[in-house]
Amino acid sequence: MAERDKREAERLSAVVLESLDEESVRGQLPRRALRSRTQFYRLFRALIEETPEAMRRRLLLERAAWQLSRTTLSVTEIALEAGYGSLEAFTRAFRKAFRISPSLYRRMGAQPIHLPAPNGFHFWAPGSKSEGALAMDLFDRFSGTDTWHTKRLLEAAATLTDAQLDKRLGHPAKLLPWEKEPESLRAVLERLVYTKEVWAAALLGGEFPEEKKSAEDLTPAALLARFEKADGNFLRALAEVRSRGGWDDTFIDALCEPAETFTFGGMFAHVITFNTYRRLSALGILRDLGVKVEGFGCPTEYEMAVAPWRPVEVAR
Repeated sequence: MAERDKREAERLSAVVLESLDEESVRGQLPRRALRSRTQFYRLFRALIEETPEAMRRRLLLERAAWQLSRTTLSVTEIALEAGYGSLEAFTRAFRKAFRISPSLYRRMGAQPIHLPAPNGFHFWAPGSKSEGALAMDLFDRFSGTDTWHTKRLLEAAATLTDAQLDKRLGHPAKLLPWEKEPESLRAVLERLVYTKEVWAAALLGGEFPEEKKSAEDLTPAALLARFEKADGNFLRALAEVRSRGGWDDTFIDALCEPAETFTFGGMFAHVITFNTYRRLSALGILRDLGVKVEGFGCPTEYEMAVAPWRPVEVAR
């Protein structure tokens, strides 16, 4: 694209970008661009390869994704700011664009916010210095991978019988001195869930969670419900730590006897390290039991599943 055309494309897109906080801009965009309606739409399509309306809808959804993962605004407030008259309409549009519901997107922590766009114009967070970069850091990748793969394992386990879930393992591995050797796939999966329950309680000052013993608490469906609750609390606490760059800050884990002090970064690395081993073990056991599970537990699988972006050259 010629330099003159690039400047014009930037000017036209800026008109749309600056309109995101307005409820209705019907008929106003051409006037703000100092163009007739016909000229404005013809140039916009030719230079930006997207209609102004489509670009505005996409940018509002990208902003909504940023708000969901990085602010405390309610989903309803975010839906209204994105121009949707109801939560149901916003949920349908968000799910279609991001392949995930707004509520689950929020529980998974900070995620990529950019949708595919041939022109490279996107919503950028206030103060962002990484224009053109992917909106995922290492915390996003490691925490998201643990969440995403654990959920997939629990969903796959729901296809098994109780006999298969409780089949004794041939070579159980005792990872930590205070843990029992997991005797079955169910025990491995329960440990994945319980780990998040314990650390979420430690971070939020809760009571030490009791290990569940009843059959109702240990079904794959019950484990999934427990995991979603604990994981959501765990990630919300650490998202605040990440936002202030506090990985080297310390906290007191009052659930230990005696109480111990950890850095937030060291604790997070500990959880991810041992849960990765448990996840890969569970994946292997599921396959031995005849369950077809795609992939092999790699963070890149998660990255590509939740980030429908494509590398594009950002117009400047």
